[in-house]
Amino acid sequence: MSDQLLVPSIEKRLGSLLEINRRKDESEASRIRAGKVKPAITISREFGCEAFPMAEKLKEIMEQKTGQSWALMDKVLLEEVAKHHKLSEDILHGLGEKSRILDEMLATFTPRWKSEKDYFRLICKHVFSLAEKGNVIIVGRGSAIVTQPLKNCYHFRMYASHEYKVASIARRLKLTLNEAESVVEKKQKQRDDFIRDFLDRDARDLRFYHLVFNNDKNSPERIAQMIAEYVMTS
Repeated sequence: MSDQLLVPSIEKRLGSLLEINRRKDESEASRIRAGKVKPAITISREFGCEAFPMAEKLKEIMEQKTGQSWALMDKVLLEEVAKHHKLSEDILHGLGEKSRILDEMLATFTPRWKSEKDYFRLICKHVFSLAEKGNVIIVGRGSAIVTQPLKNCYHFRMYASHEYKVASIARRLKLTLNEAESVVEKKQKQRDDFIRDFLDRDARDLRFYHLVFNNDKNSPERIAQMIAEYVMTS
């Protein structure tokens, strides 16, 4: 099963991301002079939670509240960014002194940066660079852990009962409940292993987050509203 089945096509999102990043670079000097730091939001979730629909709604709300463009990054888009050399250069431009903070932090996670870990290190740099500039919502990829040193970042996590997650995946991917249950268990294990292997951390550790949300009892729209309110009033 491809994760792309759970999110829209990425072509337009790649183009819009490049345009948003260009606008941010143009306004960087004035932002620094004014001493204003734009917020960034990370979303961690258990597999089967409706994080992407929530993040899309959150992006819409934050653009309305701030009057500015926001980017929405997920696993698929981050991996595409890493594959596009020109886009990567544009996003990583100006990472500067903060990159040393990231390098030092990553070094504390695990000493085994080989093969695919080098690729994930590049994705970490993209996550860090985007979060540092602000006006971005980053879903997954250990973003809540990677961006902990950045004071402009707000971190949230979604969880749900096993039954909710199975039913959600069955509905969205048009699977039987038995098929969906297998997918949820497999994908959750992959996510847990990923964070442990690459970052030597546990994404379920609540110390990483400002707030956590039960997807059983809160719709994606409601969670988006609460996150937006929290960020805008902090």
